[in-house]
Amino acid sequence: MLKLLSILWNSFRMALQELRVNKLRTFLSLFGITIGIFCIIGVLATVDSLEQKVQNDLKTLGNNTIYVDKWNYGGGNDYPWWKYMKRPPIRYEEMKFIKTKSQLASNAAMFVSSSVSLTFNDNILSNTSLYGVTEEYNNIQTLEIFQGRYLNETEFSRGTPTGVIGYKVAEELFDFAERAVGKEVTYNGRRVIVVGVIKKQGQSFVGGFNYDECLIVPYRYFAGVYNPDNSNPFIMVEGKPGIVSKALQDELVGIMRQTRRLSPREEDNFSCNDVAMFSEQVKGFFGQVSAGGWAIAGLSLIVGAFGVANIMFVTVRERTSQIGLKKALGAKRRTILTEFLIESAFLCIIGGLIGLGLVWVLSLVLTSVLPFPIFIAPNIIILALSICIILGIISGIIPASIAAKMDPVVAIRTK
Repeated sequence: MLKLLSILWNSFRMALQELRVNKLRTFLSLFGITIGIFCIIGVLATVDSLEQKVQNDLKTLGNNTIYVDKWNYGGGNDYPWWKYMKRPPIRYEEMKFIKTKSQLASNAAMFVSSSVSLTFNDNILSNTSLYGVTEEYNNIQTLEIFQGRYLNETEFSRGTPTGVIGYKVAEELFDFAERAVGKEVTYNGRRVIVVGVIKKQGQSFVGGFNYDECLIVPYRYFAGVYNPDNSNPFIMVEGKPGIVSKALQDELVGIMRQTRRLSPREEDNFSCNDVAMFSEQVKGFFGQVSAGGWAIAGLSLIVGAFGVANIMFVTVRERTSQIGLKKALGAKRRTILTEFLIESAFLCIIGGLIGLGLVWVLSLVLTSVLPFPIFIAPNIIILALSICIILGIISGIIPASIAAKMDPVVAIRTK
């Protein structure tokens, strides 16, 4: 163990000496390593941060949740929107039928929406999302309340004019979110009492629900103001724990066909959309982006590997007499080989650490301008250092082998 530590220390000291003695040459040789690590870690950190943000946004759509809608969420260039437009709207009675018949669902909620202009005193907030929901909606979405409370069972059953507003709505209308609870907001001459404020959510990259700029009211109240059939209605159905979304989706298709009395030959006039498919699509997309980053960085790493190999060839030539002296004093081949390989690895690690430092600075800059934080995960740092070590060993294997095989008599006489 002491011998290994001695070899590590000597190799590290030699690497630092190489940097001090030949600063420009070493810097230029390590520049490729630095740029390669910068590209790989920069891309991986940014992609991982963005993917986590998107995946978290997708979780707001519901975990293990199927959306029963007249629209299919698949999209694509050949999307037959005219076909889906002709489908009948989703209705409240169908949601109740699903709750009665489904064996795999734990929660089901009706959702309708509209856009209104909210007013409080002289403050007006346009394009606010008005959401009408049923009792189990909060079980599926799990909204965090910043101030006040969520809608209670009595308000849902009676359809009272009470609501929960988003954080941005509270700030815009009341200046401070804490002042919103208990106040009345108006739209189209109607009044709604605010009973709670939703915790700030931030910008979402996947669309869905804009909780920062919304007013959530009981479905029965919403249905008394607007026609639900013309308010983008759909049903959210969450599966029981341990139930795979595909099984829930198949069951809901059967239940919807039953309630709509479709014959075996008739095609579905509704869609059961699995939000889990978006998560898989996101993973595939970001996987391709990461692969592109690896391809770009690979070129820099190859150039850097040749640079490090060049340093090691020159180093072996400059230390030929020292190598001969060590071997004459009893140093074994594997000791010489190990010293040069470790020194090569240390050089690559130094270049990689510079690249990591640049990525860290970049992450601070991007975090200040992007709507999501950029973080460098520990596994990415370990990956970077592993790449540096492997690249250092590959770059130094030939020069180290040459040094290990030198004849001590010939090496000592070399000037």
